Amino acid sequence: MQTTRLNKLLEFLKADPSDPFILYALATEYNTAADYQQAFHYYNLLVEQRPDYVGTYYHLGKLHEKTGNKEKAVEIYRMGLKAARDKNDNHAFSELQGALNSALGLDYEDD
Repeated sequence: MQTTRLNKLLEFLKADPSDPFILYALATEYNTAADYQQAFHYYNLLVEQRPDYVGTYYHLGKLHEKTGNKEKAVEIYRMGLKAARDKNDNHAFSELQGALNSALGLDYEDD
């Protein structure tokens, strides 16, 4: 993880602790660095503070899958589907549906 980028994001967070983009960027930065505890912290904070920030659900679900909690991933994907539906975000809905299907083992193709 680039310390400079992380430090800059943390400075931005101090200036505006509820900015969803900053929270998302921090979660992503920590996730990339395999600091999953911090990634979970910021993704969950974002879900609590801005449940309409639809992009969070896909990445939070994938992080749960990566850390072995498929049941929680399924729950998060379903929450994201509702949020995407509420925002009329068909692209996010489609991505979340694909992630949910994969987590449930339903990502098969016809022969």
